[in-house]
Amino acid sequence: MPSPSTTPGAAPATTSATTSAPAGGAKTAPRTAGPRMTGRQKLVLALLLGSQFMIAVDFSILNVALPVVGEGLGFSLAHLQWIATSFALAAAGFTLLFGRVADLVGRKNLFIGGMAVLGLSSALGGLATSPEVLLTARVLQGLATAAVTPAGLALLTTAFREGPLRERALGLNGALMSAGFTAGAILGGLLTDLLSWRWAFFVNVPVAALVVALAPSAITDSRPEKRPRLDVPGAVTVTGGLLLLVLGLSQAAETGWTAPATLAALAAGAALLAAFVSIERRAAAPLVPVHILKRRSVVWGNTAGLIAFVTETSLVFLLTLYLQEVLGYSALATGLAFGVLGIGTVVGGVLGGRAVGRFGNRRAIVLGGAVQAGATLTLVALGTSGAWIWLLLAATFVGGVGNMLMIVGFMVTATSGLPDEEQGRATGLATMTQQVGIALGIPVMSAVVTARTGAATGPDAVLSGVSTAVLVNAALVLLGALLAGRFLAGARHAKGEAHEGH
Repeated sequence: MPSPSTTPGAAPATTSATTSAPAGGAKTAPRTAGPRMTGRQKLVLALLLGSQFMIAVDFSILNVALPVVGEGLGFSLAHLQWIATSFALAAAGFTLLFGRVADLVGRKNLFIGGMAVLGLSSALGGLATSPEVLLTARVLQGLATAAVTPAGLALLTTAFREGPLRERALGLNGALMSAGFTAGAILGGLLTDLLSWRWAFFVNVPVAALVVALAPSAITDSRPEKRPRLDVPGAVTVTGGLLLLVLGLSQAAETGWTAPATLAALAAGAALLAAFVSIERRAAAPLVPVHILKRRSVVWGNTAGLIAFVTETSLVFLLTLYLQEVLGYSALATGLAFGVLGIGTVVGGVLGGRAVGRFGNRRAIVLGGAVQAGATLTLVALGTSGAWIWLLLAATFVGGVGNMLMIVGFMVTATSGLPDEEQGRATGLATMTQQVGIALGIPVMSAVVTARTGAATGPDAVLSGVSTAVLVNAALVLLGALLAGRFLAGARHAKGEAHEGH
């Protein structure tokens, strides 16, 4: 059984029970007086959460401004999606690799370096005068995101011991990540309408500069006692496999599931990911050790997280289609409508840590998934009248709360019970799940809409496609939550599994 983290700045021991809830969902012992964060922990938390929020904003800040960006730089309609896809490909494809690199070069160093690249690439994007320069900036932003996200999450989990403080920190992290995705849509609409789409890039620069200036003195790094070797074959196969998988799904939404390029990309991606699993079984220093992949808490926690991100981020896309193509909302009005969803995710994130502590990880995931699925299902009733906006606002608020309960349960489950030297791997997997979920959600649901509408156009056709995709979305999140709950029920406490397979 691993001992609690001894990282400087970790929460001090208390006389109250602070054991985190088991993955199986058993309740924890009552806490008479929860531990409090130190001043340094609060500063570290602010820096890490601020950076994660900014990264989440980047995923969606250009979505409502894509037509304006394309017109300004001369993107053709067919190539407009690559402004978003180029970012998603780099962010999803390299996250697991950078999670391991963080263990090699130091999480603090990778985090600061990634934030510096993010600031510089954002400045480049804001100054872009051609499609080539803009896409280069987006790829660099995606690579920076792939470095900062797992390094930041690993620093967060090693700064707080397992227990109420870590649950609270992960709850806030999940809330801000999800709220950032929603805030990106609002901020993108505001900046585009009031200033210019270029400010969607420039807004990152001062935030990145502030983090880079304060992080060296505020954040304490943690390294394994022995510097591990990098699993190059594993890194190449998993990165290539994820890149091809996301590329194939993106092409499916554009050219159809049966297009040769789509099928080739999906088949090659699946083959590389299968090769990755085989390589990890034989590698002397695997990127992801087999004993971690065998942990139910890791497998099913990440499964729940993947579905949570796929469904909620793609729901934003579906409702954007509804608001703009059916109700005729502007980009700014669409962004503002998602503010209610953002409030729901913040509320859910604040409640998430408490729910995990009271009910356990498994029950929090199941409860959150059921609430999200129920709220999403009501959106099937949406019609062409503007009065339906009230149902949309109520459902997205409730669904946002449920989604965050599920995400916090996933984060705690997937990162608990591991020694400090394996936190980089666990958080790398968790953040890869997050990035892949965000990257896959829109292409998958877009393909559902396209399959339903075919060549038909107009508000009625769009509404039919959105309603079908919403139904699929609700069924997917409910199925994922129930499966995770079923298989996590048989999992032993995460700490008891820590050395399984060694």
